[in-house]
Amino acid sequence: MSNGISFILNGEKVVSKGKSGDRLLDILRDEFNLTGTKCGCKEGECGACSVLIDGKLANSCMVALGSIAGSEVVTIEGYSKTKRFQALSDAYAEFSAVQCGFCIPGMVLASEALLSKNPHPSESEIREGISGNLCRCTGYNAIVHAIQTASEKGAGLW
Repeated sequence: MSNGISFILNGEKVVSKGKSGDRLLDILRDEFNLTGTKCGCKEGECGACSVLIDGKLANSCMVALGSIAGSEVVTIEGYSKTKRFQALSDAYAEFSAVQCGFCIPGMVLASEALLSKNPHPSESEIREGISGNLCRCTGYNAIVHAIQTASEKGAGLW
């Protein structure tokens, strides 16, 4: 009998009651009630379910729970408590980069993943960095400008 799968979730050690083959997306939403991680396509194509696993962007709909044993998982709920989030949030607001909001949790985590690797990305690097996250509302320009601004105003955070 298994005692569950343990991992670090938003800075706290947790043990999931799920099975090793369960999707991380479902565990986050159903077991831990972290609904900022959105269920979009369930095929790894839209980025709405993006999380950070050991600092790397991942589509949680494509991640088996068993594969994250011992890993650190950060959702938008955990990331929203950081200074980096505040810099991105302020920039997204400045450029009205949020419309319906469905894609934004994943888009913000994609922004973090990009800026943590490259604190001063070019426009083309930003577009490539968020390319796995679909947005049907904004046309991406406002999001790109927001990430550029966060990079500039948040100098030293990344």
